[in-house]
Amino acid sequence: MEHLERDVVVIGAGPSGLTAAYELNKAGKSVAVLEARDRVGGRTWSDQMHGATIEIGGQWISPDQTGLYSLINELGIETFERYKAGKSVYLNEQGEAIVYEGEDFPVSEDSVAEMNKLIGIMNELAAQMNPDKPWEHPQAQELDMVSFHHFLRQHSSDELACNNVGLFIAGGMLTKPAHTFSALQAVLMASSAGSFDNLVDEDFILDRRIVGTMQGVSKTVAARLGEEIVFLNNPVLKLEWNDDGVVAHGETVTVSAKKVVVAIPPNLYSRITYVPALPRKQHVTHQHQSMGLVIKVHAVYETPFWREDGLSGTCFGPNALVQELYDNTYTGESTGTLVGFISDLKADEMWELDDEARREAILQGIADYLGEKALDPKVFYLSDFASEEWTRGAYATSYDLGGLHRFGPVQNDNLGPIYFSSSDLAGEGYQHVDGAVRMGRRSAARIIAELDGTSYDENYDGVQTLTSTADKVNA
Repeated sequence: MEHLERDVVVIGAGPSGLTAAYELNKAGKSVAVLEARDRVGGRTWSDQMHGATIEIGGQWISPDQTGLYSLINELGIETFERYKAGKSVYLNEQGEAIVYEGEDFPVSEDSVAEMNKLIGIMNELAAQMNPDKPWEHPQAQELDMVSFHHFLRQHSSDELACNNVGLFIAGGMLTKPAHTFSALQAVLMASSAGSFDNLVDEDFILDRRIVGTMQGVSKTVAARLGEEIVFLNNPVLKLEWNDDGVVAHGETVTVSAKKVVVAIPPNLYSRITYVPALPRKQHVTHQHQSMGLVIKVHAVYETPFWREDGLSGTCFGPNALVQELYDNTYTGESTGTLVGFISDLKADEMWELDDEARREAILQGIADYLGEKALDPKVFYLSDFASEEWTRGAYATSYDLGGLHRFGPVQNDNLGPIYFSSSDLAGEGYQHVDGAVRMGRRSAARIIAELDGTSYDENYDGVQTLTSTADKVNA
């Protein structure tokens, strides 16, 4: 067992933990990062399959994600535009595939009007929210007492409109049935992206991708930190702490430090034994933050055949098995890649099937949009973060009904030397890599201020780096 002494130990080498470590290191603080997996990146992960680049985890970057943009600009990482040219496909309640253009789904004028009304209501509520403190919304308690499912139906009797709007939060973001989370949680999702309009605009929220993949951002940061700082295959299952510091016990490395950043999703906090135990409030709070469930479907074809038919590959079906589908072909590749998403209850159904039946059902779900050519991919792969010991779901955690207003105010509080950091706790960039970067920087800023005896700027949003590479201080 190797024993290290550092200013700060970081638990978790995902985007948030690595960003925190990177900022601390540039500020001259000695750091060690302990990661349970045999890789960095957390919920960002990529692989090569038969010559195609597959992004198993998070992958897109949108114009509002300025924290992530500032990091990749510092690292010299470029982006490329997601393929968007062509018409979209909508699968209606009768299972009919309708090709359309424009922003509105091809439904009746009355349903479009109702959808726009609901979107307008969500925009108004989101505009009243500080995403860092959603529990301070003027209607926070009221919104947290009603499910998003019932909230939509309080404002519209058009079931199709409610299902179409609900898709963007329930299946598209929180990956939970809309009756299991509150309207306040849904408003936070919209506020974190700037507006509900941004969430329903796939050309905005899924604007670009990273050259070198999103996991490549974490790999680049880890490379800059070096092997003497980042230790893989070291799950931390015990953390001793007091006012003077912590001792983090990894598999082969133990780190004594003045501070610790717990940079794992909240549903994993209880995997660590804290000595002494955490306070009552945290014990209860952490039980009310749970992961959603989504299957990310990857299908690779010899060519992007849908483009030949003038289609973008963008498909929606609020009642379909595969609720969303996009052209996910990586830059410079001649093959054609589609990525689709199967959320919550439908994901449950798929995991109950055997491999062959599951494959057949999902490919038929894609073919319902794009025709029989979709039935014969050369690569078929399902991202299954729910079965991963160190993730246990996807995309991120959210509170159960009533939990955000009740427990949210303490989620970012440090407990003596213990600081929590992840995209799950972010305001702007909530559940996205941008939020992870912002939280990593903000956690680092709080710790630096504490170690240096200076004041922390509560208005710091984590968009800009704390220390430029040119101003790096040697630890």
